[in-house]
Amino acid sequence: MRLRNLLTVMLTLVLVGSLLAACTGGNKESSPSASPSAGSSSEPGASSSSEPQGPPKEFRFTLGSEPPSLDPALYTDAQSHIVGLGLFEGLYRLDPDGNAVPALAESYEVSDDGKTYTFKLRKDAKWTNGDPVTAHDFEYSWKRILAPETAADYAYMLFYLENAEQYNAGEASADQVGVKALDDYTLEVKLISATPYFLDIITHNSYWPVNKNAVEGKPDWATDVKTLVTNGPFKLTEWVHGGKLVLTKNPDYYAKDKINFDIVTITLVEEDSTVFNMFQTDQIDWIGAQAGSVPTDQVEQVLQSGAGQVKAIASTYYYLYNTTKKPFNNVKIRKAFSMAIDRQAIIDNVTKANQQPAFALVPPSIRGTDGKSFREMYPDSGYFQENVEEAKRLLAEGLQEEGLSQFPQVTLLYNTNEGHKAIAEAIVDQWRKNLGVEVKLANQEWGTFLETRDAQQFDIARAGWGADFNHPINFSYDLIHSKSGNNDGRYANSRVDELLDQAILSTDEKDAMAKIAEAEKIAIADDMAVLPIYYYTTVTMVKPGFVNVVSDYAGHLNWVYGDKQ
Repeated sequence: MRLRNLLTVMLTLVLVGSLLAACTGGNKESSPSASPSAGSSSEPGASSSSEPQGPPKEFRFTLGSEPPSLDPALYTDAQSHIVGLGLFEGLYRLDPDGNAVPALAESYEVSDDGKTYTFKLRKDAKWTNGDPVTAHDFEYSWKRILAPETAADYAYMLFYLENAEQYNAGEASADQVGVKALDDYTLEVKLISATPYFLDIITHNSYWPVNKNAVEGKPDWATDVKTLVTNGPFKLTEWVHGGKLVLTKNPDYYAKDKINFDIVTITLVEEDSTVFNMFQTDQIDWIGAQAGSVPTDQVEQVLQSGAGQVKAIASTYYYLYNTTKKPFNNVKIRKAFSMAIDRQAIIDNVTKANQQPAFALVPPSIRGTDGKSFREMYPDSGYFQENVEEAKRLLAEGLQEEGLSQFPQVTLLYNTNEGHKAIAEAIVDQWRKNLGVEVKLANQEWGTFLETRDAQQFDIARAGWGADFNHPINFSYDLIHSKSGNNDGRYANSRVDELLDQAILSTDEKDAMAKIAEAEKIAIADDMAVLPIYYYTTVTMVKPGFVNVVSDYAGHLNWVYGDKQ
């Protein structure tokens, strides 16, 4: 999932020990409703008093910009997801460690060949308009995101289903897609092949249900409190566009006894310095993990003082090349720009949060097989090296191949944020010194920035990707497959597509990992599809008394099952 802010940090100010005990920290930004962290009291449905104790419990945090959409079919970014995980719930969700746990699915069965899943749904779940949540809602919603007219960037996430890709391409009917409500509470799902991580896949927001009665014929249903119908732990009760969102506990949520916050107030604040001041003056309770950032000039002091901690997360910071236009259609020029920057200098002098230099896309904390991480199995050390002299040579050759006597005017685009600006300025300065080229800088507000990137109206653009689920396919297919709606640089290589398609179809996880690794190496070592910069860490601060509010394994705020003691 697309990341907005520079530093997402899992840092607990006072109750670090209890938070780490409750949550070892490893989820993604795109889980459905995030689950309770751990322990018997964290499972929805467990007995607990629902009577309020004392004054209403409020949790306050910021987002850097307005969520572009609260329609789960259209989420592509962390801002929308952080709000959405309190409003919607799917069959399964990811816990903070990145493990799939049941939500609306009461049970499931899998056929012997691993290709047919039959889910039994809870019968006590409701929409906020009073309708029951049924298997028909899931069938409708999954086919809706696949419908060509929806134009959902994440439609490809459902290509695991029979005829899903064909329906999305207009080559099959909705009736042929492999999802069917057998009755109100039984959902049958047919896959094109056995997928060992399918339960992880269905935690993604593209698999969340929406209410047909609320959606049909109402294109703006998800932009107004009066028309937004949801099924999650909270209800959206106030939305001041450009100002704030207020969520309140949903009294009809099936596991309301496990929801401790009565009110959640989300203020929209763009400047990191303002967010930090709000935390210092007790106007918010949390900072970090895509919900506000510690300003880069404060990170070192915050860490040294013990007010925060730093943790590696499953997210990657990189730049996109527009591979469809000069000069970055030329692989030698792309390689030159990637090889000419000093990643460790950027980490030491700008970000200062112990990030790890990145030479590929899959971060070190994404799991592999046999107890190893993917990066332990396939290190990124052999993909390319920083080498200024080689970069100069490649740039000269690339310009000659393109018939250019000098480097043309190009612009580096980033979304408005103090941290992104500092990184961009440092990198542009390195390109100037090491390659002798001038690159202009431009910034845009988050929603406009996403639209510009999607429309390919850029030369180089800032990007960040946080895990949607704990598997390397999420950092490969999503970012370098030519059919992915999130491949905003429009990189295309038929061999990479073939390997990733084979990985999805493989029932042997080791074989799938090997194919993903080969595809990633071709995309980076041979083609330099993107410019990897660093693997994120997250720095977070939380006010005393809050528990089970954490940064998950992917570096996103996991707040739904938090509490204030």
